[in-house]
Amino acid sequence: MAETDPRWLTADEQRAWIALAGTLIWLPAALDTQLQRDAGLSHPEYQVLSWLSMSEGRTRRMSELAESSNVTLSHLSRIVARLEGRGWVRRTPDPDDGRYTLAALTAEGWDKVVATAPGHVEAVRTHVFDQLTAAQVRQLEAIGTRLLDRLHPGCRPGAPRGGQDA
Repeated sequence: MAETDPRWLTADEQRAWIALAGTLIWLPAALDTQLQRDAGLSHPEYQVLSWLSMSEGRTRRMSELAESSNVTLSHLSRIVARLEGRGWVRRTPDPDDGRYTLAALTAEGWDKVVATAPGHVEAVRTHVFDQLTAAQVRQLEAIGTRLLDRLHPGCRPGAPRGGQDA
């Protein structure tokens, strides 16, 4: 095989890729539908609220939130502006370094996360974990961790860092 020849997927790899690609398309849509219906939130809006709820002091730098969300700072700013408008988040200059802006979950934002989390977790359970055995859940974690380590080394955007899991 020449160095420029594509490394085509095997039949097994192609089936696995199609299953993963379909999941990447349909799972976010299903989660977004549930969140819109039950909480009036988009999935990205809920993720920002959730990550803030799991952050120490329920506060994070906007740049860290943008990285966790894999969105540009300007896109995150628009999301946070919508959440601010609803009274769930407030932005303030970072007292340690004024070049940064902090996003903080308000008491009302915390209440929204607490009210929204059970329905979201039920949707995650229904669409993902109820379909898997305990061994498959462990495999999913191992596979997801390995892929994430390749895509964004050292990143665990959903890992709790204090606060309630949501």
